[in-house]
Amino acid sequence: MSIDWQKVERVLVIRLRSIGDTVLATPSLDALRRHLPEAQIDILLEDWVSPLLEGFDAIDNVIAVGRTGLERMRTARRLRRARYDVVFNLHGGTTSTFFTRATGAPHRIGYANYQYAKFYTELLTSSSDFWLRTPTHSAEQQLALLGFAGIPVEDRPPSRLPIATAAIESIERRLADSEFRIPNSAFALLHPSTAFFTKQWPPENFAGLAEHLSEKGIAVVAVTSKNESDVLKDLIEAAAVPIVGLDDLSLPEIIALASRAKLFVGNDSGIAHIAAAVGTPTVVIFGSSNRDHWRPWGPTPNEIVFEEFACQPCPGYRCEAFGEPRCILSIPPERVVAACERLLGE
Repeated sequence: MSIDWQKVERVLVIRLRSIGDTVLATPSLDALRRHLPEAQIDILLEDWVSPLLEGFDAIDNVIAVGRTGLERMRTARRLRRARYDVVFNLHGGTTSTFFTRATGAPHRIGYANYQYAKFYTELLTSSSDFWLRTPTHSAEQQLALLGFAGIPVEDRPPSRLPIATAAIESIERRLADSEFRIPNSAFALLHPSTAFFTKQWPPENFAGLAEHLSEKGIAVVAVTSKNESDVLKDLIEAAAVPIVGLDDLSLPEIIALASRAKLFVGNDSGIAHIAAAVGTPTVVIFGSSNRDHWRPWGPTPNEIVFEEFACQPCPGYRCEAFGEPRCILSIPPERVVAACERLLGE
């Protein structure tokens, strides 16, 4: 591939979809900024996840796109007017390919297995071909596209996130208003919910963990989204100790809360990647998903807890093997407790 990076002035990174995907794109953004300190570097995100990168110093603009056809057409016209020199599509779905093509950029870079691959000017066969090993992590998969284009990525930068002062202040107020006034206390952050039932450790197990942490003098805060509040309610009702439950936080507030925690424990989810990105020791409980691809990224102390099953990983929409997700349900609480103890000891 022949890109004269000294002449590149404008770069667009496209990373649609989820919280975890966005967090794990930050190593690529840092690698780009390091190589192109004077260039304009923008990122296209879905509007609901875009607050994650507000104030992120490696980029110039966060372009947030909505879900309606009209919003997407307006965004496509905006991208066309920006006249980008290089576009990296870190996603590969139909919508992101549409935006990649809409830019008209001279260099449109993606993977050979992307849908409508003909709309790209340069295609990498696989991240394994770049790193010369398998399996590869999601962060490595994204970094490989940059490396393929000549950006130095061999040091595999860690993920990181901006922590907004206003969000920290908001969280301090919320914790101060809680039943047991947490601000000056060590607390653990639990995230008991997840997008798929095949990835969700039972709330009563999280309740037992909360009781164990409370015995050690560590308060417990638990977060979910509003539409997962039933899981939060089940956790609080099952626990014999008080838990501060929050289901209405913004993404910047979740980042701030995670940065204040002494420990994070949760299912495989975007919130786990937020915790790792802000340097909080992290325990992630894995069920159906790919541990090699989605484990916490970077130097933050972390442990993953899982039970080995021949059917792992799987798409997670249903349990084809057993009818119920034994992979996550069979993980004993004492193994999660032991992982927490090791990280707390460190």
